[in-house]
Amino acid sequence: MIIDLALLPVYLTTVVALLLIPGPDMLLIASSSLSYGRKVGVYASFGNATSGLILTLLAAMGVSALVAMNPMALELLRVLGGAYLLKMGWDCMRSSASDAPEITQQGNLAKLLYRRAVMSNLLNPKALIFFVLFLPQFVSTQLSASSGEQMLALGLLLNVMGLAFNLLLVALVGSLGKPLLKNEKFRTYQNKFMGVIFFALAIWLLASQVQSIS
Repeated sequence: MIIDLALLPVYLTTVVALLLIPGPDMLLIASSSLSYGRKVGVYASFGNATSGLILTLLAAMGVSALVAMNPMALELLRVLGGAYLLKMGWDCMRSSASDAPEITQQGNLAKLLYRRAVMSNLLNPKALIFFVLFLPQFVSTQLSASSGEQMLALGLLLNVMGLAFNLLLVALVGSLGKPLLKNEKFRTYQNKFMGVIFFALAIWLLASQVQSIS
């Protein structure tokens, strides 16, 4: 057994509570689904899951803990993450109305949002610290599995639940936003709307204080 069954109910309850708390990931996925449709939202959800898997692997190997104990590394991540989000916001803002994607031509945009979701989460130092602080709380000394193996299993479970939640969010928001995608006035401003979202995420990240765990 890799996960302590005695701790599993508490872990699952905590994960569900965390998923229900609105955050930057939820905002990005919901706004992508609303602005560009469910396909783009699904890709953004998988991008978020990919970054979560990478952070899980880094946490299990202890790499993320080393980074989280270095204030300069965390500050660099914060600045790079904020700059990346500002660049995405600027790209959306300077797009013209003619650049708005057709509903039947969303493949490239979906891949772009996948990459953006991956990078925005990986460059968020708070996401890294979350994995370093959260997963070890549910590592049990009663199991023969190593702490790294347990953290990997816990992280995978977290990512599966997160992906399921995000896909449900996409289905809901995408259905609500479907009429908007056929509205010419909305299509004129849909890139600008995403630009505002990225700028808001950048301000949130750059204005936040990140503390090392040393």
